[in-house]
Order: sequence, then structure tokens, then C-alpha cells
Amino acid sequence: MGSGGQRRGGEPWWLALRFSVMLSCVGQISAQIKYSVPEEVKVGSVVGNVAKDLGLDITSLHDRRFRIVSGSKDAQFEVNQNNGVLYVHKNIDREELCENVSPCLMNLKMVAENPMEIHYVGVEIIDVNDNSPRFKEEEKMLEIPESTLPGRRFQLPTAHDPDVAINTVRVYKLSQNEYFSIQIRERGEDKMPSLVLQKSLDREKEYEHNLLLTAVDGGNPPRSGTLNVTVIVLDSNDNHPTFSQDVYSVTIPENVHADTSVITVKASDIDEGANGQIEFLFGGQLGQEIYDIFSLDKDTGEIRVKGEIDFENVEVYKLDVHATDKGQPPMSTDCRVIIKVLDKNDNKPQIEVTSLSNTISEDSKPGTVVSLISITDHDAGLNGKVICSLSENVPFDLKPSFQENMYSLILKHHLDRESVAHYEITITATDCGQPPLSTFKTLSIDVSDVNDNVPTFMHNPIEFYLLENNVPGNPIFSVTATDVDLNENAALTYHIVREERSQVKITAFLNINSENGVITALKSFDFETVKTFQFQVVATDSGTPSLSSNVTVNVFILDQNDNAPVILYPVSSNGSAEGVEEIPRNVNAAHLVTKVRAYDADIGYNGWLLFSLQEVTEHSLFALDRYTGQIRTLRSFTETDEAEQKLVILVKDNGNVSLSATATVIVKVVEPKEAFAASDVKSATNDDEESNVTFYLMITLASVSALFLISIIVLIAMQCSKSTDYTSKYLQETNYDGTLCHSIQYRSGEKRYMLVGPRMSIGSTIVPGSHANTLVLPDRRRTSTEVRAFSPTS
Repeated sequence: MGSGGQRRGGEPWWLALRFSVMLSCVGQISAQIKYSVPEEVKVGSVVGNVAKDLGLDITSLHDRRFRIVSGSKDAQFEVNQNNGVLYVHKNIDREELCENVSPCLMNLKMVAENPMEIHYVGVEIIDVNDNSPRFKEEEKMLEIPESTLPGRRFQLPTAHDPDVAINTVRVYKLSQNEYFSIQIRERGEDKMPSLVLQKSLDREKEYEHNLLLTAVDGGNPPRSGTLNVTVIVLDSNDNHPTFSQDVYSVTIPENVHADTSVITVKASDIDEGANGQIEFLFGGQLGQEIYDIFSLDKDTGEIRVKGEIDFENVEVYKLDVHATDKGQPPMSTDCRVIIKVLDKNDNKPQIEVTSLSNTISEDSKPGTVVSLISITDHDAGLNGKVICSLSENVPFDLKPSFQENMYSLILKHHLDRESVAHYEITITATDCGQPPLSTFKTLSIDVSDVNDNVPTFMHNPIEFYLLENNVPGNPIFSVTATDVDLNENAALTYHIVREERSQVKITAFLNINSENGVITALKSFDFETVKTFQFQVVATDSGTPSLSSNVTVNVFILDQNDNAPVILYPVSSNGSAEGVEEIPRNVNAAHLVTKVRAYDADIGYNGWLLFSLQEVTEHSLFALDRYTGQIRTLRSFTETDEAEQKLVILVKDNGNVSLSATATVIVKVVEPKEAFAASDVKSATNDDEESNVTFYLMITLASVSALFLISIIVLIAMQCSKSTDYTSKYLQETNYDGTLCHSIQYRSGEKRYMLVGPRMSIGSTIVPGSHANTLVLPDRRRTSTEVRAFSPTS
């Protein structure tokens, strides 16, 4: 109302008024006239006609100087000297004049002079509801613990209303809320408001309550004043810490470095201060290994790797983490942290051979199980998926089992120990990780032998060459077979097939060592009697059942120089090699005197005869043909030449140790007439002799021819039953050229051979090392090879 300024300006008047009132109370308790006027009426408002009410003459009021003498010049009331009306001179504020005094009565002392009259007029200031209730503070703050029980009262400030009576504060009202109500207690004339807690507070739900307290007076219309009441809810440790998640799940790769952050658990406590300060720790039920692997920051809740993370040891870690506040008593809660370990491909596959047959028989059927193999990989997923393979070019295969990563090593193809006796099988196990890891394992498998191979001879037929005159009881040659099997399956024994046919009766004179195949002759062979024979040798192994094979052995007897030359001409009547030839003295040079004829039962070089003059009377007269034995004159005879010439002819074969014979020819030189006559006589004699010689030659040739014919028939029969590579043909060739010569030609394999008699054929070649009686004939069809011969000494 702006009464503050009026109070300060009217304070002297107020003191005077109080003084006059006091006087009036002393001198006259009640005024003679009493008016009432409401406060705050307009200045100039008429309170009453004092003069009229006092019975004074209105016309004399001015002269009598009718006036109010109580109070100051700033008094609220004045009297009009013209009409005696008491009017409001100044704004009336009851609260300034009377404060809390009720009723508010102002006593005015009025004086009229001539004659002096003193009148007392009382003016009661009627209170008007012109003031609102007011609180000393604009805001009231209360701190109430949230643990306070309902029903608790909290004193609130009272409102002051300078108005009185009904216009003062009559009621307090509280703004609508669910926790508090207002309670009014009266202390005398004052009304004391109290805040009553109706419901338990929850700071975490609402930590501050803003209330409005309204004081309302009893005026009409009522006036009010408000007070902002702020209730601060003080925290109590009534809330557990709360994790942001009940279950935390995180995935980390294995083999992460130490001090790697795994996850940070977050917890909150809606309490305040120490009640809301949280510490984190692992649950007490965890094993010690958890503390060795993980660490937990008690302030931040961060979990870090401390030890080694290995998926193969633990795939999932389940940790209990407790969150505890620092209240008294402390409250806690927990959460579950699931740490899944992500597998890395850090483990190679492992190959385990659960069973293995180190030896497998070569006659095992395909599909035979050799080994059981287990593959393990401690990694997971593709890192643990393993692909197995075998080394190439092995007759084995891996067959997967119904159980994962189990395999059977089975035989895929038939085995042949003789081809491959041992297998080194490399098993490769590779996982599907990135990058893939591999493991290798080598299995050693031996192939055991079965008796599936017959003994084998290197050549069939076998041809051996044996020198005649061998020592009985000594080995003459050997046969050897091989068996690619092992042990007893390859242990061979030999025996000769004994047949009853006449052409093989010679085997009765042969003996064979059953262990080494060395053949011993129980008799000495004579080339001149037997030139070739054939038999069969059987080689048998010791397997079960045993297997055997045979070989045909063709034996060729080789000639030795064991026959000396035989002089066929000249032969005397007593059988000595001596003859007499008569020739005319007038013969010319190159005249054929005679021809020495000789025979050697041996062949080849051993039967090749050479003629030479061992003794001669006159070297200049006669010449001897080295090869034919013809004796011819070198020149004509002279008168000085002796009539009888003696020639001793040496006939020598070409054996290693040559054998020889001598013939003596007496040449008588006669006159031509005598020679002619003698020639007639001699011719008759010679005819007889020639007829005898011819007879002997025919017998000899017939025998030799028959022998060779038999040999040719035998060889042809062998050729028909054998391969052409090993056929032998004996061709008899008889050549008479002063010396009885013969040869045997035959073919063996790709070579053509000829056994030559005393006289070699033109174009023949001596084979070195052929015991000097075997020649090789040129063959335009094939390349010559050499016939093998057995030497007892070799």
C-alpha cells in the first residue's frame, strides 16, 4: 500500500497521537462523540459533523477558532471551521496507526475559544483487508532423511498479516502432493503451520519436493501470501548397487596379450555419497585360476587379461562380479560375466595310429584294413575340421569312419612284394583354418612274401660247352635259377630229370648238387664218340605249396687235340709210313712227285694238318705244299744230283699241344726209258694200292658220315621242339684235297659256328678263346655271338 513512506513521514504525528490518547485515557475515558471510519478512505471523506454533534454554533466556529489541537500538523483528520465537518485529511492506514492494537481508536481533542471549550472526539479506524499475509522468507528449505517414518512433523514459518480480526491469517494451505500435508496448531491468537510426512520418502525416486505454502486471511475477498517450501530428501543407504546388465557377454580371441581389456562392467547406486560409491570385486566362489587369468579394477569395473587365454583349455569363462557400496551397512549386488574364447588356428592336427599292421601279406585282398587312424585337432569350427590325404603312388587309401576324424587305412590294389617290398606311407592332415596347419606322419609297412613266383632260369635252353676228356667226378658246369620270393619261398633245390629214353641215358652219368646246381660228370666224355647231348634240370622252391620250373640243357662236347695225325699215304707193306717214288730225270720244275695224305680224327685246329720237310737230301730240288702235302720239283735234275733222294715229311696238327706223325718218301731219279717201264709196273702196283686206300677211305668216310647224319637228325629234332634262337644245325662237309678234311656247321642263337676238320674253308675266321677248334662263319643276317663253354678250372 505504500504505507512504509507514510510511516516515516508521519512518525512525529504518530507520537503526538499516542500521547493524546494516553491523556484521554487519563482525563476522560470515553469521548463524548465517537466516529468510525474505515482505513484507506479517500482523503477528504467526511467522518462526521462534529459541531452539529457537539451542539456548537456553526457560524461561530471560525471566530472561535474551532480546531483539533491533538496530534501533529500531519494529522489524518481536519475540521472545517466553516461547517464543523470532520473529514479525512490524510490517507489513513490502520496498521501504521495501531499496528496490532484492536480496536484502533484515535482520540481527537478539539478546542473552541471564546469561550474555551474542549471536546473530545473518538474516531475508530475500522480495519480494511488491505494487507496480504507475508512470510518473513521467500523460501524455506527442509532436509528430511528418506528413512524418516511417516507422521513426522516439521515446523513451518508463520505468515504475518498486519490486518486484525477477521482480516488476519485464518488458514494455511499446502500445494497438492502425495507425501506431505499441513497441520495448523494454535498458540494463543497465532496459528502455527506444521508439515506432516504422510508417506515414506524415496530419494532415489524424488530427491527434492517443491511445495507451496499459502497463508490466507479472513478478508472479503480473502488475501493470501505464499512460501516456497523445498524439501531436500537426505539419502539413506537403502539401495543396492545396480548393474547395467545382469549378464555381460563378450568374446575375446585366444592368445591375446596380457593387460588386454576384456570388458568394463558398469554399476550404479542411486544413493548419494558413500552410500553411492561402488567397489567391484570377483565373487568368492571362483577358482584361483580365474584370479591368475583375469584382473578386475575395483574402481572402474574393467576386466583385463592377466594370464594366458587358451581356447583348448577353457572355451567359456563365467565370472561373478560383485558391486558393493560404502554405506553402513554396505549393500551389494552381483552380475554374471560370460567370456567366450574365440578359437584361433594355433593347433596342428594330431595323427594317432591306434592300431597298425606293420606287415601285410602280398596276397591280401583289396579292402583289407591295415591301420586305424585317429585325427584330432583341439581347435574348433573350421580350425578343427581336418582333411586327410595319402602320399601318391601307393596302393592304399583312407576310408573315413562313421565317427568323425576316424579313418581306416585300407588296401586299394593288389600287392606284389617282388615289385615293391616296403612302403613309406605319408599321411597328411591339414585343417581348414586360415592359414591352414598341417601334420605329417609316416607309416612303414612291409609286404610279406607268399610263394607266388616260380624259379626262373636266365636262359632256356642253356647251352654249355664241355671239353672232352674231362676228369670223372669233377664239376663240369652249373645251372642257376633265381626266385624273387623270400626265405623258404626262394630256397631252391635242383634235380635232373631222369628219363628212360636211349638218347638221354647219358644223364645216368650226371650228378647235380641239389643246393647249388653244380653238375658233376661221373664219366669222361669223348668228342669222337659223343658230340652233344641234352637233359633237363628242375629247380623247386621250398614254399608251401612248392613251385618249380625246368630248363633244357644242351651240352656240346668240345674237341681236344687227343688224336695224332694218321698217315694214309705213303703206307708200306709192313704198315710203316714209307714209300718210294721214281721220276724221270728229265722232269721239269713244278713236277708233281707225289702227295702225302694224312687224317686226324680231331676237328678244327686240332685236325688242321700242316706239312713240312723235316729231312731232305737236297733242299733245292723239292718243295712241299704246306697245306696239301704235294711234293713238287723246284728245278730240273742235273747230272750231279744223286739218283736217290730221301724226304722225311712231318705232319703236325694245330692243337695247343700239337701232335704229329712222319712219313718218309724215297725219290729215285731214273732215266726216262726206265721210268716209263717202271711206271707201267708201278701203275699196276699203284692201282692195287690205290684200290686198297680207296677202300679204307670209303669205310672211314661212311662211318664219319653216318655219325654226322645221326647228329644232324638229333639237332633237327631239338630245333623243332625249341625256339629258333637256340636251334643247332649240323651240316657235314667233306673236302678232299690231298688231306682228309671234314667240318661241322651249326647255328646257335644269332651266331653261326663251324667245327673245321684238317682243312679250313676259305673265308673262315678263328674265334679267339674257342679252344682252337671252333670257327665263326660270316653271317650277313645276324651279328655273331660267342658260344659259352664251361671250364672245370674256371
